[in-house]
Amino acid sequence: MADFADKTRMMEDIIKELKILYDPEIPVNIYDLGLIYDIKINDDNSVHILMSLTAPNCPVAESLPRDVKNAVEMVKGVKSCEVEVTFDPPWDQSMISDAALLDLGLL
Repeated sequence: MADFADKTRMMEDIIKELKILYDPEIPVNIYDLGLIYDIKINDDNSVHILMSLTAPNCPVAESLPRDVKNAVEMVKGVKSCEVEVTFDPPWDQSMISDAALLDLGLL
């Protein structure tokens, strides 16, 4: 079982990996876009990601969750990753981080 510092470092590394992945239609990484709803690191270092897509018919609806799983499983210490896609609540622009809104010229 990992201690608090290890879990904190692992969470930071997971977020860093998620920030490498981009939605193909919006030039913002999926983390700052607000598509990652929750990241849970279990006691055995397995990870559960709750995420959404910009729309149910998103062109990467099948590949993006797989990319998230693969990226998270590359993080040192992560045993495995399960990705759950939800549309509750549906994603909207209010979920985009302020930094990303600024980059997009929307703030």
